[in-house]
Amino acid sequence: MKVLIIEDDYTTVETISLSLQVGWPEAKVVSTKLGEEGIELVEGESPDAVILDLGLPDIDGFEVLKGIRLFSYVPIIILTVRGEETDVVKGLEWGADEYITKPFRQLELLARVKSIIRRRDYRRGELYLNCGPLHFDVAMRKLKHGEKVINLTSTESLILYHLAINTGKVVTHSSLAQEIWGEYYPGATEAIRVYIWHLRQKIEPNPRKPRLIVTKPGTGYALTKPG
Repeated sequence: MKVLIIEDDYTTVETISLSLQVGWPEAKVVSTKLGEEGIELVEGESPDAVILDLGLPDIDGFEVLKGIRLFSYVPIIILTVRGEETDVVKGLEWGADEYITKPFRQLELLARVKSIIRRRDYRRGELYLNCGPLHFDVAMRKLKHGEKVINLTSTESLILYHLAINTGKVVTHSSLAQEIWGEYYPGATEAIRVYIWHLRQKIEPNPRKPRLIVTKPGTGYALTKPG
């Protein structure tokens, strides 16, 4: 496995590299501090995952994200000090698979890198799922809600799939964390809450009063049965 780090802070690169060396010694690390070179390395090195900072010395990290998505669906984790909601939403909508703010927990980052690689080529028995007004193309990560076509991130797709195959049942925070990251870690419940909110913004008429994805306080979430 190969991980590309596009980051201009030497200490951060060293920290990530050490975390991978200890927790995932078979992973090879390639790094650059320049966004333009990062785009070229994605094409030339074919990494299995990319860790991308937004504050780069040559071009903005969002431009790097956009440039990579013109030709590659490689999993991308944004790792940045920019934690404003507008930046998070922009990153996810432009195709990032994960968005983590600094300072970061090394074990959490390692878990997320492993999980996006593990799920990159996931294959499901069902190619399409229908649940009431929702028609989900699993392979293409496209959701049709009525006449509206919605593109989902990799993580949103996994969450919706897990909810859909358990329609009408409560899916626990732990179960969702296992589906997304392969394990439950401290902070997973809060991260899932953010992803659920983004999903609701995409599919609910009123995200603050959800009718499709409902919360089961202290337990998890459920996708309501049609009718």
